[in-house]
Amino acid sequence: VFCLAYNHEKYIRTTFEGFVKQKTTFKFKVLVHDDASTDSTPDIIREYMEKYPDMFEAIMQEENKYQQGIDIEDKYILPKIDTKYVASCECDDYWTDPNKLQMQVEYMEKHPDCSLCVHNTEKIFETAHLQEKASIPHARNGITTSRISPFQSRRHISISARLCGETILSGRKIPPLK
Repeated sequence: VFCLAYNHEKYIRTTFEGFVKQKTTFKFKVLVHDDASTDSTPDIIREYMEKYPDMFEAIMQEENKYQQGIDIEDKYILPKIDTKYVASCECDDYWTDPNKLQMQVEYMEKHPDCSLCVHNTEKIFETAHLQEKASIPHARNGITTSRISPFQSRRHISISARLCGETILSGRKIPPLK
């Protein structure tokens, strides 16, 4: 799992607890990239690294790379990933289902032609006095799968919903759908 953080002190504990609560038959790591947060986000990341040293790992930037136009995933995240699958969740998002990773990995194991699976998401918009929810359907009946290009996977699928397989990670060209 990788997640991107920048000044997410208000949300990051909820995000991390969603990872900790995952029920899986496999071990997984969480790679957190903090892009030089100026709030207490780095302290919270260090707290979870100390509490769960086998789960959490971090890249802590001293200068904001996003503001420099650097593609954080390509430059810092993907070179550190050597697993068959990768899930992503930005640090102001969170997972509500403790079986999320297990279900997605099981599906992908049973369907080796699948390079990406996603699930429905719910967006919560917050203002000073209002919280509004909107459902974003990516899937029917829970999980949907497809063959999709790396560009599409990063730009058009809710980042918290996706689990990518080897084809996406390796950057190999995926044949068009028939």
